[in-house]
Amino acid sequence: VQLVESGGGAVQAGDSLRLSCAPSGRTFSTYAMGWFRQTPGKAKEFVAAINWSGRTTEYADFVKGRFTISKDSAKKTTFLEMNGLKPEDTAVYFCAVQKSPGEDTYNGESEYGLWGQGTQVIVSS
Repeated sequence: VQLVESGGGAVQAGDSLRLSCAPSGRTFSTYAMGWFRQTPGKAKEFVAAINWSGRTTEYADFVKGRFTISKDSAKKTTFLEMNGLKPEDTAVYFCAVQKSPGEDTYNGESEYGLWGQGTQVIVSS
């Protein structure tokens, strides 16, 4: 079982990207999903999370109004729509699955048990 991220790339400031995260081997339709990011030498930081139904979302303050987390109708693929990208958004972005099923979203790294390999986002000024 693994999570496969895609959609990263190199863009200019102000551009948009959409990251995707799809599980292979099983589905996690009753689990919350999260996106984190990491830059060299720093710990992962929370970006956004969505609960299993897609009705509840949570965002880090620095992405509110710019990023949107969502799920497809089958609740198999999770997306992170990133608009108005800034150079400080440059990072490796990881998706993750909550450790156990539940209603809530979580912004702590320790709440997640399965991680993708990451996808690089580079935003130049």
